Amino acid sequence: MTEPTDRTGPSTEPSTEPSPELVEVGHACFDFARHGDTRRLLAYVAAGVPVDLTDASGNTLVMLAAYHGHADAVLGLAAAGADVDRVNDRGQTPLAGAVFKGEDDVVHALLEQGADPDRGTPSARATAQMFGRTDLIPGG
Repeated sequence: MTEPTDRTGPSTEPSTEPSPELVEVGHACFDFARHGDTRRLLAYVAAGVPVDLTDASGNTLVMLAAYHGHADAVLGLAAAGADVDRVNDRGQTPLAGAVFKGEDDVVHALLEQGADPDRGTPSARATAQMFGRTDLIPGG
């Protein structure tokens, strides 16, 4: 039987940690979504950033754009294939967030892209009822 050798050279195992550069790109994209920098956000998505990239709380680029009132970014991300119904770690959807924030243009954009008003907890429909904004949700 031979003794195991001590490996002191570089590992051949793939790293599970993203590089600092990739982390920086991700943070930049989240900032672009928050601030409505649609042109740069969509350029990064076109260059390979996942359109459904999520932060540590499960918020997607669509969620951040919706919550901060950027209907053009929401529409651009949806056109690039983003899931407009993806819930974050608290069960919230972009549509419910937009209703909560009173972002009427974003609500209309998300509904136009097929967002489900009954998905999430609380749902967008329940949120609209809670805030007396049933006019925002069809059948509300």
